[in-house]
Amino acid sequence: MPFGYAAIMELRHVRYFAAVAEQLSVTRAAQLLHVSQPALSRQIRDLEEELGVDLLERYPNSIALTEAGKVFLAECKAILRRVEDAVEKVRRKSPSHRSILRIGFAATPAVEILKQAMRVFHKQHPSIQIELKDLSSNGIVRGVRDLKLDLGITIGVAPQSFEGLAMKELGSYGVTVAFPKEHRFAKLKQVPLAEVAKEGLITFTKSEHPEAHSAIRKILSGFTEEPNIVMECDGISSLFAAVESGKGVAIGFETMAKLAGSRLNFRPVLPSPPRLPVVVIYDQAKLSSAGNDFLAILAAVKLKSLRPAAGLLIV
Repeated sequence: MPFGYAAIMELRHVRYFAAVAEQLSVTRAAQLLHVSQPALSRQIRDLEEELGVDLLERYPNSIALTEAGKVFLAECKAILRRVEDAVEKVRRKSPSHRSILRIGFAATPAVEILKQAMRVFHKQHPSIQIELKDLSSNGIVRGVRDLKLDLGITIGVAPQSFEGLAMKELGSYGVTVAFPKEHRFAKLKQVPLAEVAKEGLITFTKSEHPEAHSAIRKILSGFTEEPNIVMECDGISSLFAAVESGKGVAIGFETMAKLAGSRLNFRPVLPSPPRLPVVVIYDQAKLSSAGNDFLAILAAVKLKSLRPAAGLLIV
């Protein structure tokens, strides 16, 4: 039911709407907020009724923001930023307060460099807490733009998506193909891309990981006009599960093998495509001293498989 004339809109309604508006999916927003989808839908409709305007355009398989919804989203973001700033200022007054460095990361490109950088950072700054968030590439960009993240480590094949943010290349990884243990590729030491192009491909959702689709299309451009994507997944765990079940194969960073363990087989591909760049993005004007220190550590970390960023795949 609506809030009523005497009621005051609660902060949770602002958070709920912002999540739905940013995800453009009630289902994904409900998962992020840890609430049921029906309850979230009801809260959004109550909010619209209270405001007297439609915030969302509802279609059979999607939603979109109305003009009023776009305006309200901008205001919601401003409110949430002010609340976060207020909380941080109050916490700093506490003798027991620990500064927090918030880092968003995509698991496959960040798995090696992040753990090594954190080890060095903790030795230098034992009193600073690091808050890690495993996010989609779009989620990382949104987080840095909205100042919910200090730094974001992600794939850098589409640098135009980072417009307005600072970006530093950290290196690059080779391309690999993941497949089930019993797959025909298991007999090969290297898999021809012409053979990969014949397979059903599993990748991440296009809405949250557009660069993954662009990279696959670029990698297979000489072998197929349109990659046969048979399934999209919202995270690395579900992608591994789908590949393991035999639904298809996956193209990605060579570091996928470190995350999957012995569940899947991995092989390099031939001919070797341009390497996949790893980047860190941030808001230069708003970055804290701790964030700048972490940046310096990232730049100094040397990894055997993280080569200099040259001959990169850019889409």
